[in-house]
Amino acid sequence: MFILVDSNTNRDCVPYFLSQVGNNYKFETIEIKAGEIHKNLTTCTDIWNLLTDLGADRKSLMINLGGGVITDMGGFVASTFKRGIKFINIPTTLLSMVDASVGGKTGIDLGVLKNQIGMFSNPEMVLIDTQFLETISDREMRSGMAEIIKYGLTFDHKIWSQIKSSNKIDIEMIDSLVYRSVEIKNEVVLKDLKEDNLRKILNFGHTMGHAIESYFLESEDKKNLTHGEAIAIGMVIELYFSSKLFDFSIEETEQFKNFVINYYGQTRIEESDFDPIIKLMIFDKKNVNGIINFILLKEIEQCEIDVQVHNDLLIDGLKYYLR
Repeated sequence: MFILVDSNTNRDCVPYFLSQVGNNYKFETIEIKAGEIHKNLTTCTDIWNLLTDLGADRKSLMINLGGGVITDMGGFVASTFKRGIKFINIPTTLLSMVDASVGGKTGIDLGVLKNQIGMFSNPEMVLIDTQFLETISDREMRSGMAEIIKYGLTFDHKIWSQIKSSNKIDIEMIDSLVYRSVEIKNEVVLKDLKEDNLRKILNFGHTMGHAIESYFLESEDKKNLTHGEAIAIGMVIELYFSSKLFDFSIEETEQFKNFVINYYGQTRIEESDFDPIIKLMIFDKKNVNGIINFILLKEIEQCEIDVQVHNDLLIDGLKYYLR
């Protein structure tokens, strides 16, 4: 049995994990450097080599203990090592609990392009313990909240209503939000594992959000955004598209924009950034034949799939977020 961790989870999470499983098991720990920048084929090769050196075989088990980088990449490494060994995901961040660790997607980045290499492969189990959330920063908590908010806008309005009306989000509320988010994602994935139709809705905010995240990741003069910060911007802009194309309430769009700016701050995006951000959207995995497809909303819980947005409106959406 192997535990895949990064330098943060090895320090902060492994001791608690081992205290819960007892002393009857022997684990080999494989540590990688922390951060999205290391979610690549080079790191995978290092892990495959370590597994080989440590005597892993086809009956081995990989335990991915960490955030989205660890569960995405660990699942990919396990699924390809000796044509596939079993793996378990134990997410330690809010983002990975409600999104990355659940649903059978594994993958790594290709340069700054997120999750371009990967496969669908289900873990033996996903084990969620919100005790791990005590080890992450407030910024990482806010990052995970973006994916929970996405579920509220696309599948269950009660989630969004609860979040926007709460003065403080305590651990009891987090427990219920995590549980409901996982319920929703599981229901969707069981109906559409490979994202042929319904599962595309889970990408609301991600077409624009991933492009912004990738652009900030590759820009030397910009501070990296968390996944949730980028997706929150993407949801604001895609709600604006929804208001223009499907008469989604502009008042509700404005309310959401104000919430995002108050909760995440307003990211500085220059007009000179618009064109490279738009060009990055061509690599979105929902696209077909080079056509950029969006998930937009007619109203909360009512989505339109595979919507094309004209370039002028793309620019207007970016400007809307900034004003």
